[in-house]
Amino acid sequence: MEATAAVMERERLTAEMAFPPAPAVGGGDKKPPPSIVIKIRRRLPDFARSVNLKYVKLGLLSAGFPSPSTSLTLATPVMAAAAAACYYYASFFNLNLDINVAATCATWLCLAALLLAVTYLNRPRPVYLVEFACYKPAGNEHEITKSEFLDMAESTGFFNTEALEFQTKITRRSGLGDRTYLPPGIQSRPPRLSMVEARAEAEAVMFGCLDSLFAATGIDPTRDIGILVVNCSLFNPTPSLASMVVNRYKMREDVKSFNLGGMGCSAGLIAVDLARDLLQANADSLAVVVSTENITLNWYFGNDRSMLLSNCIFRMGGAAAVLSNRRADARRAKYRLLHTVRTHKGAADECYRCVYQREDGGGRVGVSLARELMAVAGDALKTNITTQGPLVLPLAEQLKFLKSLVLRRVLRARGARPYIPDFRRAFDHFCVHAGGRAVLDEVQRSLSLGDGDMEASKCTLHRFGNTSSSSLWYELAYAEAKGRVRRGHRVWQIGFGSGFKCNSAVWLALRDVPPVCAGDEEDGERRRMRCNPWVDSVESYPPKAYM
Repeated sequence: MEATAAVMERERLTAEMAFPPAPAVGGGDKKPPPSIVIKIRRRLPDFARSVNLKYVKLGLLSAGFPSPSTSLTLATPVMAAAAAACYYYASFFNLNLDINVAATCATWLCLAALLLAVTYLNRPRPVYLVEFACYKPAGNEHEITKSEFLDMAESTGFFNTEALEFQTKITRRSGLGDRTYLPPGIQSRPPRLSMVEARAEAEAVMFGCLDSLFAATGIDPTRDIGILVVNCSLFNPTPSLASMVVNRYKMREDVKSFNLGGMGCSAGLIAVDLARDLLQANADSLAVVVSTENITLNWYFGNDRSMLLSNCIFRMGGAAAVLSNRRADARRAKYRLLHTVRTHKGAADECYRCVYQREDGGGRVGVSLARELMAVAGDALKTNITTQGPLVLPLAEQLKFLKSLVLRRVLRARGARPYIPDFRRAFDHFCVHAGGRAVLDEVQRSLSLGDGDMEASKCTLHRFGNTSSSSLWYELAYAEAKGRVRRGHRVWQIGFGSGFKCNSAVWLALRDVPPVCAGDEEDGERRRMRCNPWVDSVESYPPKAYM
């Protein structure tokens, strides 16, 4: 038993026993002994068990602990001030100063002024999120209910009985609602799987949210956009998706375009991080980030259960955002980017292969989700939030953590447990990637979050399904649609992706964002509402039965 308990602890497994009622034998009152059902579940790690100080150090360095060059820059003004003070008091008391001392004081003052000027000119440029838009088809176009999805799967004739039963069970437990979207190539009977259909899906999603974004901001894409980053994991045509955007909007010849592929559901935050670095290196620039995923050519028509999960939860969607480093945009921007933290666990084989595109036994290509996915995701999440702690936590929380650290590592106090900070004191809004209901429930449990903290993520999963890297923007749009975003609020976006990666971004709200509602608003308000995909359904969320 001890060996079994050790294995379950190492593999992060939990066991649940159930005693279903047994039927009577022969119609009489005598019943056989009740059967025992044992369910083994993989759960996220208990973050209160241990804290890896290596990642705390990474966070401290990211928080701005001074490097030697920075220390010199900061020390020089202090030394110059001291030299100036000595010279002043010597002159005040009529002390005789050597000419070299006076020259030294003057030199220090000039050097201090020079270094301060260099530091000011080389300071990081603030990066603003001016506006973002999420894709939503017009009306009921491309909508599909859960029953229609199951009928569609059965009508294709590709799935055996066991595969259909598995998809039925997963669909009913997935947390998806009856208004998600699938591209027409998949919904057609028989399915139309071609490059033409895949391009049509990509164009509908990318151009749909970009048209709304440019209309709402008044940005002219032909002359204003200097940086373009597009991310899509599984569809990488030639010319690239980024080139499709450049061609559609006739962007400048010197636009810096990037196309990120194969980076999973967390690629949206990687794209934001890349855009931020490019904006730091290019003054007075606008960057557009487009995050999407393509379903048409990546639907799985085999019977491998590990690959059928993606069919049940992934749906059509995308988002686009305008980032700026122009100080003039601070007046109209919604958010300022505070931090990005990226965690990559790909060095470990079990992490690298837990989300893996491969062929099944019949030669059909699909994305396989390993049984270890929950444990891998939990480990990556733990590393990410441990690194991020020094960047975002209030001073009181950091002092409590420091106290527990001293008790355990310095004083060797018995029974002293590590203090796990309360991240609800650091953030006002949580946008956790809507990868699936089980994932969201485990994240909520592990971080001790309330139902209100997870409302945006769970409602996004219910209304739009798993839209891959763009799901974080649907969740932020939900908070805005409800009118909950206020000036000074902090937003935490965190996504998981193949590789295995866990990436996060922290935004500071620069102004109150009014709620959206259907009605006759002014032209500017209508354009803003077209960016928000919740305008026609936010009043019906959250569904009481779902939350």
